Amino acid sequence: MPRYMLDTNTASHLIKGHAAVCRRVTDIPMAELCISSVTEAELLFGLAKRPAAKRLHALVREFLRRVDALPWDCAERFGPFKAAMEQQGKILSPFDLLIATHALDAGAILVTNDDAFSQVAGLSIEDWTVDF
Repeated sequence: MPRYMLDTNTASHLIKGHAAVCRRVTDIPMAELCISSVTEAELLFGLAKRPAAKRLHALVREFLRRVDALPWDCAERFGPFKAAMEQQGKILSPFDLLIATHALDAGAILVTNDDAFSQVAGLSIEDWTVDF
């Protein structure tokens, strides 16, 4: 059974109740969903920028309590991956590089609506923000 790794924008859509993303998540067992610890860090950074957003804090904390955050342990794969991307003239943000490496290393399908990830050879991607 496949493992679905939600990137930061998909996790944010889920937390904020995006209808298509929520429908898709209800069809998948929680054991098949995960996030990278990089995504967890990005979500926590977002909270740090908005300390007064109490409802958002509660929603993010509840999400993090329920979803499996995989520790980022892909250092051996990251260096060659980033070098290959640069040699090919492909550019991803630093966090996106870390998340893409993690999804590849975990053999997970990356759930994102960010077209930048389509540059990554061998990365399986699904966009849950659109209805099927």
